[in-house]
Amino acid sequence: MALEDPVIAPAPAAAAAADGVPTRFACFVAGTDTEIGKTLTSSAMLYALVRRGVRACGMKPVAAGAVMKNGELHNDDADQLAEAGNVSLPQSLTTPFMLEEPAAPHIAAELEGRKIDPVPILAAYLEIAALTDATVVEGVGGFRVPLTDEYDTADLAQQLALPVVLVVGMRLGCINHALLTVEAIQSRGLKLAGWVANTLELEFNFADENIAALEARIPAPLLGRIPRLSQPSAAAAAEYLDFTRLPNWPVRPTK
Repeated sequence: MALEDPVIAPAPAAAAAADGVPTRFACFVAGTDTEIGKTLTSSAMLYALVRRGVRACGMKPVAAGAVMKNGELHNDDADQLAEAGNVSLPQSLTTPFMLEEPAAPHIAAELEGRKIDPVPILAAYLEIAALTDATVVEGVGGFRVPLTDEYDTADLAQQLALPVVLVVGMRLGCINHALLTVEAIQSRGLKLAGWVANTLELEFNFADENIAALEARIPAPLLGRIPRLSQPSAAAAAEYLDFTRLPNWPVRPTK
């Protein structure tokens, strides 16, 4: 990689484990493509965390496609994450790079005369982690989307060094897309912690057979299968997902 990796402090989870304190939950949600269900899955995860009494916050480090509302840029994905969590933090932390043009991030940033820099993203993540019990970081587009000429979302995921949850959009070609993405995740030395099958089409022939083929080939648990929802929401999607097999997933407090 052309960019020099910035030096960051040990992740809070690692420090907590060293002190004998229960580790916190964090993960990076990647997708096999854009518009594949990453936000729905991330929001469902945040919803499930909040239901367990956990202070949870979503992070969308880079969002391309924003509109001005009440004097502040808003992106639908970032807004959904904020709504699903229960820790309200400034947009400068949860989305350090909010871009107006709905295009590939490096193109959208160039149109605004900006360059996406990993340092403020990593610093923002560490600040969010210090203020919460759980952080869900959602990627942008697929796993290898360029952020600059030298840096992409896979580089960012590698620097964050979080377990990855992969969202697979169930449609023709999904097996190839999913397995190539799994290879890319593994090649970065990242842990693939689980995957989600998200139904994109009302009629997809051999959906069960495709999921079975993926289960046999992806070395991580299937966390659930989201059907085509008439009214997609974090709560509705969470009904079909089981996150308890993810590393450091919090145990529901006993009363």
